[in-house]
Amino acid sequence: MKFGKEFKAQMVPEWQEAYMDYHYLKNLLKELQRFKGKNERSPTTSARLQRKLTLVRAFSGLTQRHNHSTTPSPTDVECQDNLVNSVEQGGSGVYEIMSPILKAEEGEIELLYFKRLDEEFNKVVEFYRSKVEEVMNEAALLNKQMDALIAFRVKVRNPQGFMDSSVEMARLSVDVATSTAALSATTPSAARSSRRIFDIGTIEEVEEEISKIGQSDDVEFSVAKDVEKPKTTKQSSQEGKPNSIRASTRPAPLQVLRSVKMNNTLETPRSTIKGCLNVPQCREMNFTRENLEKVQNQLKRAFVEFYHKLRFLKSYSFMNTLAFSKIMKKYDKITSKHASKAFLKKVDDSYLGSSDKVTKLMERVESTFIKHFSNSNRGKGMKILRQKAKKEKHKVTFTLGFFAGCSVSLLVSLIMVIHTRDLLIMEFKQERTQYMQNMFPLYSFFGFIVLHMLMYAGNIYFWQQYRVNYSFIFGFKQGTQLGYREVFFLSFGLSVLAQASVLSNLDLEMDPKTKSHHAITELVPLALLVLVIAILFCPFNIIYRSSRFFFLTCLFHCICAPLYKVTLPDFFLADQLTSQVQAFRSFEFFLCYYGMGDYRLRQNTCKRNDAYNAFLFIVAAVPYWCRFLQCFRRLFEEKDPMQGYNGLKYFSTIVAVSVRTAYSLNRGLAWRIVAFISSAFAAVFSTYWDLVFDWGLLQKHSKNPWLRDKLLIPYKSVYFGAMVLNVLLRLAWLQTVLNFKLPFLHTEALVTIVACLEIIRRGIWNFFRIENEHLNNVGKYRAFKSVPLPFNYDEEDEEKDE
Repeated sequence: MKFGKEFKAQMVPEWQEAYMDYHYLKNLLKELQRFKGKNERSPTTSARLQRKLTLVRAFSGLTQRHNHSTTPSPTDVECQDNLVNSVEQGGSGVYEIMSPILKAEEGEIELLYFKRLDEEFNKVVEFYRSKVEEVMNEAALLNKQMDALIAFRVKVRNPQGFMDSSVEMARLSVDVATSTAALSATTPSAARSSRRIFDIGTIEEVEEEISKIGQSDDVEFSVAKDVEKPKTTKQSSQEGKPNSIRASTRPAPLQVLRSVKMNNTLETPRSTIKGCLNVPQCREMNFTRENLEKVQNQLKRAFVEFYHKLRFLKSYSFMNTLAFSKIMKKYDKITSKHASKAFLKKVDDSYLGSSDKVTKLMERVESTFIKHFSNSNRGKGMKILRQKAKKEKHKVTFTLGFFAGCSVSLLVSLIMVIHTRDLLIMEFKQERTQYMQNMFPLYSFFGFIVLHMLMYAGNIYFWQQYRVNYSFIFGFKQGTQLGYREVFFLSFGLSVLAQASVLSNLDLEMDPKTKSHHAITELVPLALLVLVIAILFCPFNIIYRSSRFFFLTCLFHCICAPLYKVTLPDFFLADQLTSQVQAFRSFEFFLCYYGMGDYRLRQNTCKRNDAYNAFLFIVAAVPYWCRFLQCFRRLFEEKDPMQGYNGLKYFSTIVAVSVRTAYSLNRGLAWRIVAFISSAFAAVFSTYWDLVFDWGLLQKHSKNPWLRDKLLIPYKSVYFGAMVLNVLLRLAWLQTVLNFKLPFLHTEALVTIVACLEIIRRGIWNFFRIENEHLNNVGKYRAFKSVPLPFNYDEEDEEKDE
């Protein structure tokens, strides 16, 4: 693989604009190489050459001729000497250094190259410096969290206190100090707040040292924070030993827990209700093992995410340094000059190449995590910190192909059976009418789910193709997210089960031996539904348990809206549910058909039941209502009026769906007019919101007219086609208002087709919605999750202690 492709593949997707623009610089060198070749072949016509648009301006074309000798020309020597002298003296950029030399030869391409090289170098260095400062501040914050954790741990393990107060203070002092030594060595703010240097150790090692401290008269602990004790002879002799504890100046006082309060990071419906009623929450420290376990898990996740960020920073530094080296070697090869050595020395001496803060901080984070979160087991700790990317398994690919082939074969067989028995035609025998009214809505439920899963698998495939970091956007745990192969495998597996059930049901009805057993043959769809629900809620670690539980958690949050804080996976799933209204109605028919016992007589009395008709309104409005409550919750928390307008969009859809349902039951002219007006308003409102706010398109003053400034797909026609298709598929509700009837399709089949069109529209919407979210993250360089920390320090108490 060429370096350019490898460089792009190794980029952090959200930081791609902060990387060195290797592609642009490489194109400049290619242009320089083409010009030098033309200049050598026809030097008299070089003055008439014009620059391309990518080079911004025209140049005369008189650059230095190629020297075939191995000895550098005087100009090359002068260029290299100037660069070396500038680097040694900390001089200006390469552009200013090369200008007087190259202008003499009118080498404007090279000037443009070095000017852009300087800009890219400064951009990379400044971005790296800012990110290093961020992680240093986060390290200082983690220092204080580890202080509280160790003190909390000691309190839990010794609830009755210590026999001697001085020993208690010594124990707390050593525990707290050992937890933060690794990070405080590289964080100035932490070093100022705690002037002590300790090696990280486990609680057991600390307890051994406490016994030594209790018997030693040479070590003195002081609660005062502004007094430093001079080092004793024994302390000085212990400096530099890796497994020794140097109690130097200021031990952590016992009051470390007095200025700390627990953060209520786990939000529940109960806590939300208390917050709305302004009920004071108890934030006192309860030193229980349950709370200790929660605190340790939270800090463990925080350390994993922090280490992940450090790895990205280290990769950023390495890849950019390597890119500068590659591009300068290409320049030397094309021009036969020797400018790379001096420039790379400048790179090595810069903050990008010389700062080792990230590397040292990574080592200290590893040491802290291994000792305090993996019981000093380095292999276990590093496996958690350096989670490997999920590898594609051959058995998944093989099983996917097998299920896909079976699904296609069953689909062909099903089409032939339907065509032979004329099941979809309006005018047929009574028994066929019963099948379409009874069985078809039951099996269509699984068809809606399979189609939605296929669309989602296609979304994942194209997100990966265009490097959309969907795993980070949805908050999937690294190594557990499903790829498009796994989703295709699940969807085709369910498709095989559903189509096999349909064919078996038709076969049982056609067989004279089983035709009389109405109840048994009608139970096939119910058996399939029970099997799917059992797999979904299966507690065993099979069939992607983590993904199933993640889905169930988001689904529960949607149902309980607005009692949970709204995150992107929650409202994204709620949007998916709004496109599955017909599936919810099919599920309602499941409950009615089998609950009322209609399956025994092969008759459908549900539509004559008032309770069933009332639930048609409720079932259709529930997904939109959940989404409306989520918007209301975000409006209350974020004070963003756009969330209020978004909520109005879903409320208008609730009205439109309810009116259309009423029209389908009453069939009156007044209901028809009201349904058309409400549906038209909701469709226009929703379409405008989709294109402008969810997709970020239709921007008048963007670089790409009527699109947006940044596009992942290089073909603009795709975006215009998607917008037109979104509008057309939004109008599928016209079938319910205008009451279209096709002689070659049954009403149930037509309703199913319209529902499938809405699912397809949602699948298209998904790609551009997540693309827009990804580009927003890129614009803000947002590449990491914010992990809530368990402790909150009271700054006023800390100032009083100081």
